[in-house]
Amino acid sequence: MKNEYFATCRFGLEGVLAGELRRLGAEDVSAKDARVDFCGDFSILCRANLCLRTAKRVFLKVGSFKATSFEELFQGVLSLNWEDYIPRHAAFPVKGKSARSALHSVSDCQAIAKKAIVERLKKAHKARALPETGPTVIVEVGLLDDVATLALDASGAGLNRRGYRTMNAEAPIAETLAAGLVLLSGYRGEGPFLDPTCGSGTIPIEAALIAMNRAPGIARNFSAEEWPFLPNSFWKAERERAKALERLAAFDIFGSDIDESALKLARFHAKQAGVNISFFQADVTKLSRQDAGGTLVCNPPYGERLSDRRACEALYARMGRAFSSLKGWKAVIISSHPGFEKSFGRRADKRRKLYNAGLPCQAYFYHF
Repeated sequence: MKNEYFATCRFGLEGVLAGELRRLGAEDVSAKDARVDFCGDFSILCRANLCLRTAKRVFLKVGSFKATSFEELFQGVLSLNWEDYIPRHAAFPVKGKSARSALHSVSDCQAIAKKAIVERLKKAHKARALPETGPTVIVEVGLLDDVATLALDASGAGLNRRGYRTMNAEAPIAETLAAGLVLLSGYRGEGPFLDPTCGSGTIPIEAALIAMNRAPGIARNFSAEEWPFLPNSFWKAERERAKALERLAAFDIFGSDIDESALKLARFHAKQAGVNISFFQADVTKLSRQDAGGTLVCNPPYGERLSDRRACEALYARMGRAFSSLKGWKAVIISSHPGFEKSFGRRADKRRKLYNAGLPCQAYFYHF
């Protein structure tokens, strides 16, 4: 059975996510702002949740329609075949979001969608009440440009929740963005990989998962595993498939930081993730490598506070001088500082706009 799905992502990673989906075997892949639509059977839904590195969540699309009034929203939701997805005793919380739409009150949209689904299910199941004591099917009503999309949240907790980052760190980069930067760098396990400002270790850990071709969601559960209409055999088959595709060879992946307390976290997180990474204490401004080529990806401080800006500019200048010695290396550096290239002392070979923790950033690509 062919279904319509979509996966959400950070702005700027749509193309990376679309590429991931095509490689996984998804059909009719189409990228939009912060979202990629695709089609396939239940296998691709399970595979996407288990294997996507840059997606926030995966959804099964139930239907979409124009809605500029609450009555249009109610009637549109009522017209959809909810009984195909939600049995009589299932719980079905309704989440919502709205952007650039006349119906901008998310709480009202959630309440109206819930009311319409209840009315549809009571009639379909010939029931006077819906106890909601059974398995949970999470519904999302999303409005964008006055078009309502009703979908089932197949992921539950965001797909960035890999399960290995269990201790807090200051300003950690999201796992999905870290993986996106590694994929954009072209690293797939060949040659040395280094993050010289590794903090709690997210970027090198994601690089290791990519090098090993380990499914990032292999150790977690998903809300779609509770769906009564999705046989567990699909999940079992896709988990076995993912495990069979892992590569168990050794990889040269390194992380360094000037802060030993951050490195302690990084080592703990790498152990939690089951990956082998060499972490060491070092000053990024004194970086020196003897390898004849490799891949560097890093997320240095941005200096968002005015008091930190000059210190960051000085840091970037010293980084630029140190990185110039990395002959044969390629690098991806992300920063929100608009004067990064000037401070770094070299224009990037190319740039890509991304967002980190809501901040507009640029990923700067270099070949040294």
